[in-house]
Amino acid sequence: MHVTVDVGGRPGLDCGGFCSFCYFSGVKRIETLGCRRCKPYKKGCDYCTRAVLEIEPGFKPLDQLIFEAAQQSVSLVPDTITIKGNGDVSFYPDLLKLVRALSNGKVPIFLDYTSGKGFTKGDEAGPLIDAGVRRISFSIFSTNPKLRQKYVNDKHPEAVLSNLRTFSEMCDLYAMIVLIPGVNDGLELEKTCQDLTDMGAKGLMLMSFANNREQGLIFGNEPIMPNMRPFSAEEICKIATSINERYDMRVIGTPLWDPHTGAPFALAHHKEELKRLPAIEKSATIVTSSIAYPLLSSIFKELGDEVNVVAVKKEIGNLITIEDFENLALDNVKERVIIPGMVLAHDRDIHRAFVRDGKSRLVFRGPDDLTVESERSIYMTQAQVLDREVEAFTGLIEEINDLGTSTPEISLAQVSTKVGNITYICETANLERLVQASEKEKIGLTV
Repeated sequence: MHVTVDVGGRPGLDCGGFCSFCYFSGVKRIETLGCRRCKPYKKGCDYCTRAVLEIEPGFKPLDQLIFEAAQQSVSLVPDTITIKGNGDVSFYPDLLKLVRALSNGKVPIFLDYTSGKGFTKGDEAGPLIDAGVRRISFSIFSTNPKLRQKYVNDKHPEAVLSNLRTFSEMCDLYAMIVLIPGVNDGLELEKTCQDLTDMGAKGLMLMSFANNREQGLIFGNEPIMPNMRPFSAEEICKIATSINERYDMRVIGTPLWDPHTGAPFALAHHKEELKRLPAIEKSATIVTSSIAYPLLSSIFKELGDEVNVVAVKKEIGNLITIEDFENLALDNVKERVIIPGMVLAHDRDIHRAFVRDGKSRLVFRGPDDLTVESERSIYMTQAQVLDREVEAFTGLIEEINDLGTSTPEISLAQVSTKVGNITYICETANLERLVQASEKEKIGLTV
C-alpha cells in the first residue's frame, strides 16, 4: 500500500522564488480551457481553473497532513509514503516533524521533488534520513554553485550541495537536471555527472526545457527565456544515452527515453510483448502528441490496419488544448476518434473541432495514462513498465472494440481480384485493403 501526502504550497512563493527556467514562471490567468472533469453543459471546474495552475493558499498545517495520511491508510501500515508539494518540500516549515510523524521509525519516506533551496545549513539532510527519508528526487541543475545561484535562485548553494552529498551517500538520490544549451550542458554537464557519480547518486533525469507553446507553455507564459532554443526531445534522448553509457548511475532523458526500460511506450521497443494484448475488432483513429506519435503509430501498425494514429503539434498529450484540435487536418480521421484522456479542452468544443469538415464523428477520451513517463520509469524495472503498458493498452483496445466502427466486409460487386491463389469478388473501394494485405504477406495480386 502506498500513501501520498501533498503539503500544498505555491510555485514561485513557497519555493524560494522561481528558477529562471521554471514552467510556472510568467503564468497568466487566461480563459478557462475545460477538461474531462467539467460538466457537459459548462466549461470550467476546480481542476482546470485552479488545480492545473497549482493555485493553493499556501502550505497545509502539520496536523492536517497527518490526518490526511491516516485517512488514506486507515488500519493498514503503508509500504511507503510520498511527500510532495506544489511549492518545494524543502521549504515546508515542519518537514522534519512531518517525516518523523509519518514514518514513526518504520515506514520509508520518499521526498518527491525538491530543489533543495530550503536548506540553508549544510547538515539538514542527516536528521531527515534518520527520521525515515529513504529516497529523494533532487532538482540539482548543476553542481557549480555559481550556476545554481544564477539560474536556480539559490541563496545558499554551498549548503545545498553539502546536503545533496549527504542524501546521495545515505539514501537513494535521483538527481534532476533541466538542460539548457550553453548553460549547464557540455563540460558543465560532464562535471555534474562525475560529481553525482562520486557522491553515490542512484540516477539522473535529464529534462527538456520547455520554452514555447508546442512544448507545453499554454498559460500565456511563453517564452520563459527569450531567444533561447531548447534542446529537442530527440537531442535530449541522444545526450541521455551517451551519459548513461559512461557513468555509473541510471540515466533517463525526459520526456522521450529511458535506456533501461524503453519507456515511454516500451512496447514499441519490445514488440514480442504485443501478443499479450487482445485483438482489435473495430476501427478508430487515435489522436496523440507529436512525441508519442512515432512510438504509438509503430505499435498499432503491428496490431493491424483497423486503427490509425494522427498527431497534433503539441509535444505532451496532457497539454493538448482546443487550438491543437482546431488546427488538425481531418483527412485521415475516421468516424470514431480516441483522444488522450487528460487533454485540456471541453468535450463540447472538441466535438465541434472534429466535425468542422461536415463529416459526422464521435470523439471519446482514452485512458489518462497509456504509458509510464520516463521520470517515473527510473524507479521501475523493465518488467514493471511493460506490465503497466500492457494493462493500459488492453483498456484502450477494449474501448476501441466497444466504441469503434465495424470494418466493412468485402462484398459482392464488379471486380474480380486474385490474391495469391485466392480469388475475391469485391467492391472497387476495398481494393486498397487487399493491396495492403498482399504487400504485408508478400504475395502477388492480380486484378
